[in-house]
Amino acid sequence: MIRIYKLVLAFLMIFWMIGCDQKPNLGAKTVHWDRDMCERCRMVLSDRRFSAQVVHPDTGKTYLFDDIGCAILWFKENKIDWADRAVIWVNDVKTTSWIDARKAFYDVENITPMAYGFGAHLDQASIAKGQEIIDFDEIKRRVIKIGK
Repeated sequence: MIRIYKLVLAFLMIFWMIGCDQKPNLGAKTVHWDRDMCERCRMVLSDRRFSAQVVHPDTGKTYLFDDIGCAILWFKENKIDWADRAVIWVNDVKTTSWIDARKAFYDVENITPMAYGFGAHLDQASIAKGQEIIDFDEIKRRVIKIGK
């Protein structure tokens, strides 16, 4: 009986130690389109070209947004202390695949769910010639200035 108890205890300790070493999944999560709601404005995510996901870098918890502008204002309004470390995913406006928001290139002439107008692109070549191209830091500056 004591041997079984020790064996079970050893198994539980090994399982606990292995579980503690796992890092959270910081990748983009599956969105349930037309059902999941924006964390900030509570609108349903339906446009697969302009949504965003914010992933907590320590826990892997994902927050969904219908527009990158909502995500930026959510950070500010909720005083999120891990905002600079957050993993942020946005849809590529052309392919709808998830791309890193901080590395993306943005054009500014889109009709987006919350009318911020920013469309993310994986590379500059996919943005029409003559359009303004900005980066993530410029988007943050403009959204906070507007402050809808």
